[in-house]
Amino acid sequence: MRITVEGLSWAAAGTPVVRDVGLDIAPGETVGLLGPNGSGKSSLLRCVAGLRVPSAGSVRYGGETIRCWDARRIARHVAFVEQSADADGELRVADVVGLGRTPFRSRWRGPDATDRAVVAAALERLGLTGLADRPWPSLSGGERQRAHIARALAQQPWALLLDEPTNHLDVKHQLELMELLASTEQTVLVALHDLALAARYCDRLLLLHHGRLVADGSPADVLTSERLATVFEVDAGLTTDALGHPSISYRGPLRLSSRSPLEGVS
Repeated sequence: MRITVEGLSWAAAGTPVVRDVGLDIAPGETVGLLGPNGSGKSSLLRCVAGLRVPSAGSVRYGGETIRCWDARRIARHVAFVEQSADADGELRVADVVGLGRTPFRSRWRGPDATDRAVVAAALERLGLTGLADRPWPSLSGGERQRAHIARALAQQPWALLLDEPTNHLDVKHQLELMELLASTEQTVLVALHDLALAARYCDRLLLLHHGRLVADGSPADVLTSERLATVFEVDAGLTTDALGHPSISYRGPLRLSSRSPLEGVS
C-alpha cells in the first residue's frame, strides 16, 4: 500500500512540532525515519497512523485520505508499534498478540480458528512460541517489545509503522527484527536511532530536523558527514562496508549551538 503525505504540520500547545512534511512511500518499501530527540519523528508517525489529526496537510493510504476512515478501518490496514506500551497484567503473551485480531471480530465473537492460526504464526515469527502462555508481568522489556511487534503482525496490515522498535532488544533480536522488516511485503515506516541498522536494512531514509524533512534518499545519499555534523552534532566519518552499506565511525560530539538549525543541510 502506498503512503502519501502532503504538507503535513502538527503543533502541540501552539508550538510547531512537525513542519510542512511531504513524503511518498511505495508499496513494499522499507523506509527509515531518522532524527535526533525532539525532531518530530514520533509525532509524524502518529499523524501518519491516524492517531493525531494534523493541523495542516493530508495523509493518504492507497490514494484515500484517512480522514474518511474510522478507527476500525485504519486498524485493519495499518499497525502502529509504540516505543513502549504496556498491557493488562493478567494477560498471557498469546492474549496480547491476539489483540491484533480485534479489528476483524465483532464485539461478541471470540477468536476462531483463523485468529488462532494467525496469532500462532506471529508468535513464531518473533520467536515467542515458547512464551505464549507466560503472564505479561513475567516478561523482560525486550520480550514485551517483541510481543507488541507480534501483535502488529497479527493485524495482517498493509503497512507497519514502528516507533524505535529496537530500543529494548538485544543485538540478536535487533538484527532479526530488521531482517524481518526488510524482507516483508508490507510497506514499512520505522523510526530508528541506530543509524547503522537504518543504513543496512532500509531501502530509503528520511531525515527530520526541527520538524522539517531535510533529506530523503538512499542511505548513502542521506548519511553524509556534513548532515551528521549539522543534524546530530557529531563528528563522524563514513566508509562503505563489505555489503555496500554506509559504515559510520564516530570521532566525538560537536558543539554547534551557534549555527542555524538547517545550515549545511540539503
